[in-house]
Amino acid sequence: MAHAPRNKFLVPGIPRYSRSAVYAKKALYKKNRKGTVKKTEVEHQTTKKVQYKDGHRIVPLEKAPRFYPAEDAPRPKKSRKVNKPTKLRASITPGTILILLAGRFRGKRVVFLKQLPKGMLMITGPFKINGVPLRRVNQAFVIATSTKVDISACSLDKFDDAYFEREKSSKKVTEEELLGENQKPKKTVSEARVADQKEIDSKVIAGLKTPHIKDYLHSRFSLSKGQFPHTLGF
Repeated sequence: MAHAPRNKFLVPGIPRYSRSAVYAKKALYKKNRKGTVKKTEVEHQTTKKVQYKDGHRIVPLEKAPRFYPAEDAPRPKKSRKVNKPTKLRASITPGTILILLAGRFRGKRVVFLKQLPKGMLMITGPFKINGVPLRRVNQAFVIATSTKVDISACSLDKFDDAYFEREKSSKKVTEEELLGENQKPKKTVSEARVADQKEIDSKVIAGLKTPHIKDYLHSRFSLSKGQFPHTLGF
């Protein structure tokens, strides 16, 4: 007659004993004994033997410093973390139309161009259609749609993270600026940036061959009462 199991379930899915407790009760540790291999340590000499007329003496190889710091020097903590490249979602491919969920242009529909080395997404409106320029966005704040645009004519080799970095401005405020006598000049877009925008937009617009696709990009995404993003079938 078979006896009842020792580690029976108290409730469905929760056993009486844990895995470590069963491991100890069955004495499985006696079967898994492995011999430890002693590592041969190389002796590092710190002293040397000096002979003189009446005998010899032991002298350290490194002379001790005359002065010691008042406080211990801080040591950086060792980290085992490895920066892995950001994995692009399978639904986001070059030419996919995305919906921005955050930022200045939230609700706008944009065209995805490529993924930059640091993991950000390079997108464009195009600017001529909905006013969204070339910029970087995080893929966590976009919704990928099933609509795609042909961007095979676009050359995107020169665009990287350094292209989108802003120039560092000094945070110091002069006395004239506080009094309002000397106002800071307004930031302007460089001519090279404007030329790149026009070049990319012309090729993206040329690939908009689907009927009413321009109206689709121009319109802003919004949800009405009773609509939910996960049920729209993007």
